[in-house]
Amino acid sequence: MPIFVLMTKHNPKSLHDASGRKKMGKEWLHKVKETCPEVKWIAHYAILGPYDFMDIYEAPDVETAHKISLISRSEGALEAESWAALEYRDFLGVLKEIEN
Repeated sequence: MPIFVLMTKHNPKSLHDASGRKKMGKEWLHKVKETCPEVKWIAHYAILGPYDFMDIYEAPDVETAHKISLISRSEGALEAESWAALEYRDFLGVLKEIEN
């Protein structure tokens, strides 16, 4: 299955309320699992930088990735970006296919 990376930024106020943030995260995950049960979660990170969280997951198609991004926005994320990702060994295979 294709791999996607979801980058989200939240309202700074929500990040100062640990119990509220935890509840918000559980509600988000429940809605995503209910709507997109075929998604396989690989990792979830709280990160430093312009985004607050990074999720890595496998989804059957780009439409499913869109759903996850839209759910993130509807559940409180100020920004949500979904990126397609390719494992490096697979990238090397693609590169080999286009070599002259």
